[in-house]
Amino acid sequence: MSDTDTTVSKYIQMWNESDPARRRELVAQVVTEDASYLDPVIAGEGIDGISEMIGGAQAQFPGHSFALHSGPDGHHDRVRFSWSLAANGGDPVVIGTDYVTLDGDGRMQAITGFIDVAP
Repeated sequence: MSDTDTTVSKYIQMWNESDPARRRELVAQVVTEDASYLDPVIAGEGIDGISEMIGGAQAQFPGHSFALHSGPDGHHDRVRFSWSLAANGGDPVVIGTDYVTLDGDGRMQAITGFIDVAP
């Protein structure tokens, strides 16, 4: 597994982690201190802001989890991958694609999300 694969895998894990302390720990492993996240619905800045943002998203979709849908595909310091959100055991209700810029250590510095399929 490449470093990028590991980073994206941990990214999906952080979106699924419901324990706030454990989620913050995962977020700190994946993103930089000054990281930004932006999609059409939510935004977050820094480790704490992104961790809290994820908690808010989880509250909107109880009983749902994220999964890697395709990718990651990357070059230089850029990565893209698609994810899905589904009720446990169900069909996806949302599918999206994230575009990421990595820092020199391989952590995510800027994340821009797009919604590909939504209800």
